[in-house]
Amino acid sequence: MMFSSKLLRKLFLSLLTLPVFFFVFFPLLWLFSASLSTQAELYAIPPHWIPQHPTLQNYLDIIFPNLASSSVPRTFAVALMNSIKISSAVTVICIVIGSLAAYALVRIPFRFNRTIQLGIIATRMIPEVSLILPLFILASSLGLINKPIVLIVTYMSFSLPYAIWMMAAFFQSVPIELEDAARMDGCTRLGILFRVVMPISVPGLVSTAMFTFLLAWDEFFYALIFTNTLAAKTAPVAIAEFVGRYALNITGMMAGGIIAALPPVILAFIFQRYIVSGLTAGAVKG
Repeated sequence: MMFSSKLLRKLFLSLLTLPVFFFVFFPLLWLFSASLSTQAELYAIPPHWIPQHPTLQNYLDIIFPNLASSSVPRTFAVALMNSIKISSAVTVICIVIGSLAAYALVRIPFRFNRTIQLGIIATRMIPEVSLILPLFILASSLGLINKPIVLIVTYMSFSLPYAIWMMAAFFQSVPIELEDAARMDGCTRLGILFRVVMPISVPGLVSTAMFTFLLAWDEFFYALIFTNTLAAKTAPVAIAEFVGRYALNITGMMAGGIIAALPPVILAFIFQRYIVSGLTAGAVKG
């Protein structure tokens, strides 16, 4: 009787997860299916949930933009590389600066320490739309419009507070006795940070890096305002350009969405062990 009740409970819980699974994965499955379809088949009534004549032409136009018949795939290919460069730069800078700032907040006692920590995370409560005008005027006066550096600096303004806040939580979990032992061996503050604290906090650093990368990778609003040319245009903006004033390349947009989703997914699979352990450590600490 006990065995059957446990089995029924597990079956009931499994059935409850089906709607969630469908809600989360159905849009992704439809995105992939549509990316393999032609325009005519995608507009067919009734719709073909599975392509009857699947094609890779939409992907070929983006992967080999020199052979594409439209300028939009060429734009997307360049914008994808811009997104990789900008997101990677933001992630590296935020991890380096965020590590120094987080360690100082956690291990160096000074006045208003807690107030500064709250102030750092409070900056994320400011609506993005309220900052766009002064930031645009400042970037324009400095001649940074349509340059990757403007997006790197802008993305850092909202990614760095998160990075500092997350890494501070992980650094607090490092036993202070290890740092005291390293200090007795002659290590400086920076030596303790890079030789003791950061190696122990690798799962937390990877989780923070992934979070920072995704923030920069998915950002659309600032990239749309600050970029008008291919010099710094990012993938989200390029995907939006598949919708023209008089035409809609929806199959190209679907293929672009799949390709744009691949880098974060690949990184998540590579570092999943560190991400899970890092998020778990952060949850326990919190």
